[in-house]
Amino acid sequence: MGNTRFKAARLTAGYHSQESFAKALGVGVRQVRRWESDTPPWPQPEQGQALTRMLGQSLEDLGFIPPGGSTSGAPRRTMLAAAAGAVSLAVVPTQALAVQPASAAEDYQAVTRSHRRLYWTVAPATLHPAALAHATLGCALLAETVGQTRARIAAALAESYLLAGRIEFFDMRDADRAGDTLLRALQAAGEADDPLLGTAVLAHTAFIPGWAGRRDETVERMVAARTYARRGPASAELLAWLDAVEAECETRCGNTRTALHLIGHAEDVLAAGSEHESPEWFDWFSPVRLAAFKGNTQLKAGHLPQARETLLGVLDALGPADEKQQTVVLGDLAAVEAATGTPEAACEYAQRALGLLERTWYAMGMDRVREVRRALAPYQHEQCVRDLDDRLYQWGTTVSALAR
Repeated sequence: MGNTRFKAARLTAGYHSQESFAKALGVGVRQVRRWESDTPPWPQPEQGQALTRMLGQSLEDLGFIPPGGSTSGAPRRTMLAAAAGAVSLAVVPTQALAVQPASAAEDYQAVTRSHRRLYWTVAPATLHPAALAHATLGCALLAETVGQTRARIAAALAESYLLAGRIEFFDMRDADRAGDTLLRALQAAGEADDPLLGTAVLAHTAFIPGWAGRRDETVERMVAARTYARRGPASAELLAWLDAVEAECETRCGNTRTALHLIGHAEDVLAAGSEHESPEWFDWFSPVRLAAFKGNTQLKAGHLPQARETLLGVLDALGPADEKQQTVVLGDLAAVEAATGTPEAACEYAQRALGLLERTWYAMGMDRVREVRRALAPYQHEQCVRDLDDRLYQWGTTVSALAR
């Protein structure tokens, strides 16, 4: 029969072969076979500590008989306050109350993937509580999983918190809350030991001081994000996105020249490519999104003809599922026309953006339209601007804007 307790714990932790477990532990396969034999030897101190950490059970529960002693056979597990995990990941148990099967990770990841896809079509106010509830479940599952299963759930949990933080910052305009949520995402990424997820979270935290004009804080967070990116197989797209994030922050701090240099570097990175593929969760960036960053920076820099050309190219390249991004690009095009003294064209683009916002709300898109309306103040008595006001301040639009 062998040591069935040890083998069952190994399989439950997600190590489906002796070879995979030996590699994770840093021992030979022969040693694992001895531990699963009828007479498993008592592990050396360092190995014993690693075994209890990876499998979530004491050595006695794993079928080992201590020198000069005997096992009682009774499970011994550390108690954990479940509520603590729902608030923070700071308290993570080394042993579980109950060990979930490896399939729990797959099931939890499936919901995380669904939320990721729903972000592009579902109203943020609807998706946000679901994402947070899913994160609460993930915290609870962390206390009941070990090994590879625990790492996979931690990675999916980091994704869920990252999604919630993105909604809080970009859609709900709650920077303080987003900062707290992104910190939890970083903790979960650390539990998963996933440096690329850490990169994504840290870069998102850079938006918070960047949009507030606190450049020094932004630079520090971007240095951290790039450091984490060097620890993992970062794709060209991920590295280019880091340039784009920093470029947007520099633009908001008034440094458009630096921003355009960063965007040019990002274009070179994408052109050079990489042998590494982007992670599945990295679905918010592409060469077209980089061009949208570029068009906005050109607009802020006063390079209006170049901005118009860039933004029109982006608008043509965006697909039907990119309505949120379309509202931002239409708003930037409207701003270009307002700056060149063509209010009719500006209002036409702004009206198109409002039409999309009625179907798919996006705070960033509405912000762009409002900026255009302020720029159109010298033309407020013209009919096209009055028509824009009628659309901008309809009952539904006004209530939605104030309620979100």
